[in-house]
Amino acid sequence: MTLLVESVRTELAARAGESCVVTDAAACAALAVDGIAPKYVVYPTAAAQVAAVLRCAAEHDLAVIPTGKGTKLATGNPPRRYDLALSLRELRRVRHYEPADLTISVEAGMQFGDFQSLVGCQGLWLPLDPRGGAGSSLGGIVASGAAGPLRQGFGGPRDMVLGLKMATTDGKIVKTGGRVVKNVAGYDLGKLLIGSYGTLGVIVEASLKLYPKPQERATFTLRAATLAVARSLRRAILGSPFDPMRLVLLDSAGMAWATGIDQGLERSEAVVWVEVGGSHRVIERCERELGKIGRDAGAPLARLDANMADAVWGRISNLAGWLWEEYRDAIVLKAVLPIAAGEEFLSAAQQAAVTEHVPAAVYAQVGVGIVHVCLRPGKGSMEIPRLIARTREAALALGGRLVVEHSPVAFKSEVEAWGVPGDDFEFMRRMKSAWDPKGILAPGRFVGRL
Repeated sequence: MTLLVESVRTELAARAGESCVVTDAAACAALAVDGIAPKYVVYPTAAAQVAAVLRCAAEHDLAVIPTGKGTKLATGNPPRRYDLALSLRELRRVRHYEPADLTISVEAGMQFGDFQSLVGCQGLWLPLDPRGGAGSSLGGIVASGAAGPLRQGFGGPRDMVLGLKMATTDGKIVKTGGRVVKNVAGYDLGKLLIGSYGTLGVIVEASLKLYPKPQERATFTLRAATLAVARSLRRAILGSPFDPMRLVLLDSAGMAWATGIDQGLERSEAVVWVEVGGSHRVIERCERELGKIGRDAGAPLARLDANMADAVWGRISNLAGWLWEEYRDAIVLKAVLPIAAGEEFLSAAQQAAVTEHVPAAVYAQVGVGIVHVCLRPGKGSMEIPRLIARTREAALALGGRLVVEHSPVAFKSEVEAWGVPGDDFEFMRRMKSAWDPKGILAPGRFVGRL
């Protein structure tokens, strides 16, 4: 170890505690990002230590990437540099909990599964099904704005976060929002932090709005012969009296990947998945309504076994994580579109994959305009950058945008993960300059290589 590295390690230890600073090669390699390993890993046990470490990093011009469980580290461009991994896994305490008020404040390192178990004892939950699943940290979920198909019925983290505490690079703890639903005073910095991927500051605590669990839940499928039929189903469901909790369209390959079973569907076919919740009578009414919608569209309705439905929803929500474990070359694209453009984009993405001879599966949150395209290229696939470019052009033409949410490092030098910056980029650049003036937080990882 060089004298400089040892000197900085000693200073970090003075601010966070000797046992909280690690420099051995194995620990650093475990938190590598896009093949780049840090020199230091710090595990603070309190918010004040996070702030102190960030100030030390700024003083020594150390590039920092914050992390919880690491489930979102594959998203984004490769870092320009990376010196210090700031792990919040030890920050997992409950700071405030009022079940009767449906509010809770917890530290950012708490795992999502542990959180759901805690509030579930009171019949409550946080209706998110993010990528990374139960192993995700709450801080990572909020920092990335992660939400799965439950966004249809409940929205995303922006709709559930009441307030945040953030550690800044000048060593301060900044509070935004509050921990009561009615607190709306002042400018909400929290909205900027949600989805900023740790580029403005490090979230150390979140105050969240909780929801009562539905009495019952049921999942139905509608088999559509074509995307045109699927579009009719989507319109009819969104225009019906009931509000689905989840609404997802899977193409034939998506069905096989999500269920683990070849469903024998034609390539033109798709399956609409609908989850509803409420009392037994409410679910019965929803089933009758869905049955009528299916008959009118010529799409057979089926009700799934609850255990099978839970397993498939879990796989759909974390399809990127599952693919990465099974196929190390997997690529996941995420398009955000006008709701009316979902099926048209899906068709264009399928055609692009066929043209480039790349196995692909699509699952679309058609009620909110989010479409995921999952690719499994073969070794040495040179067509991937071209395929991504064509798919991105299709999204832009339909008034949307496309992000490379997950990919091997080899493709990141050829493809911009976030696409061309939008009209709001200058505002983003100014905010980055104001909150991270030395540019030490995840440098190069975010939009426009911020």
